[in-house]
Amino acid sequence: MKFYQFEEILAWQKAQDLAVLIYKEFSSVKDFGYKNQIQNAVVSISNNIAEGFDRMSDREFVRFLYISLGSCSEVKSMLYLGNRLNYLKESSSKMVIERANEVARIIRGLIKSLSPKD
Repeated sequence: MKFYQFEEILAWQKAQDLAVLIYKEFSSVKDFGYKNQIQNAVVSISNNIAEGFDRMSDREFVRFLYISLGSCSEVKSMLYLGNRLNYLKESSSKMVIERANEVARIIRGLIKSLSPKD
């Protein structure tokens, strides 16, 4: 599938949805260090997808997708910590982690589709 702009990419769309969800879930958290870290990480997911796409090279795009995947893992790690610190309910935690897992799966699929075939 050929994309003409990054807004068409499902991984970018889902990453944006995840960012909105994270902002909503942690809006009342007073631990500003924690909140800032998870918000920066979640925004980094879609931003790296967009930046990598506009590098106009599959190799560069894949490099940025790996960075995006790393940010997604950081978000998941922060979610586990947030759960342990009781910053969100267990049910909310599981739902948001599953959304992060979905984003990661889509990014991995995109990486696979763009990587050279052996």
